[in-house]
Amino acid sequence: MRLLATKSFSCNDELYKVVDLLNKTLKEYNLMFGLSKNTDGQTMTLSIYEV
Repeated sequence: MRLLATKSFSCNDELYKVVDLLNKTLKEYNLMFGLSKNTDGQTMTLSIYEV
């Protein structure tokens, strides 16, 4: 997998739903999305990968 981009956002429970939608919708384009909570507990990072 190749990391294409990352972006940090304020914590929001709805971001998981967005990532799930992106993974289901863009799977055929060999893209994968990940979401992780940062150690500060206040932000989350969205990562985009090419599979």
